[in-house]
Amino acid sequence: MSTMTLRRANGDDRAVLERLWLMFRHDLSEFRGVLPEPDGTFRGDRLRAAFTDPDWAAYLMESGDRPVGLALVRGLRGPVRVLNSCFVVRGARRRAVGLNAVRALVELHPGPWEVAFQDENVGAVLFWRRVATELSGEAWHEQRRPVPGRADLPPDVWISFDGPDPRTSPR
Repeated sequence: MSTMTLRRANGDDRAVLERLWLMFRHDLSEFRGVLPEPDGTFRGDRLRAAFTDPDWAAYLMESGDRPVGLALVRGLRGPVRVLNSCFVVRGARRRAVGLNAVRALVELHPGPWEVAFQDENVGAVLFWRRVATELSGEAWHEQRRPVPGRADLPPDVWISFDGPDPRTSPR
């Protein structure tokens, strides 16, 4: 696989991100028992927000001319950025694509970050703890928070960390 690049998505990328979104939501459906809508799609309000809300941004991960993942960020205008969704296609996993994409996002949007995942998603648990440690050493914390409006679900795990200060971090 050639080097991964991360770039902010634009309107021309929307169809590609919609297809990646379906793969992402399909992967997550295993952990929360979510079924697709009758038309075969999954809830897409977050993806729509990334293209319409100025507080959100969509990013596309690519390897050469191939899409390998997506990232949706919210809180761009607030004190804390939230990595709302992050997905790497299975064929590109375990090659540092996700770690490098998150590192690039944190450099683009310095400051405090949060990311949520589910305890039952063991791969995500290991990945996000590793990412937080790689980016901020031991200066990160984890907490469980209820899923808004879903008392029937176990709480989400939230990791909070500060990205490296680009003025003082070695390149």
